[in-house]
Amino acid sequence: MREDYGYWQRIPTRWSDNDVYGHVNNVVHYAFMDTLINTWLIESGLDIHHGSAIGLCVESHCNYRSSLSFPDAMDAGLRIGHLGRSSVRYEVGFLAADGTVIAEGHFVHVFVDRTTRKPVEVPTGLRGAMAGLLVA
Repeated sequence: MREDYGYWQRIPTRWSDNDVYGHVNNVVHYAFMDTLINTWLIESGLDIHHGSAIGLCVESHCNYRSSLSFPDAMDAGLRIGHLGRSSVRYEVGFLAADGTVIAEGHFVHVFVDRTTRKPVEVPTGLRGAMAGLLVA
């Protein structure tokens, strides 16, 4: 599975991520996906504070395969499943330290003008970075 994703980040869990059942609550995985994607976007040149284009999440999904508990960390892999004119589908895989698949999900961003919120093309430099993570 590691070879299926072009970008990896280690994500530690926090005490507050555990729920009453003793495992990381399902909603936390969405925050982890958002953190992974936005870290990559910033590293790839997106100006989240002043850029004219921003990405808005219009769809997200997660399939849970196994559980994780604090203080475990997980490795989060990122790839691009689809790159459109103004939208992108990020695909994420979460792995435990031993390689067990914890979850797989996706996030769809539509890039819009920061002020008008009208769709715009994925910024050129960012499009190039995304192409590097695009799966066939």
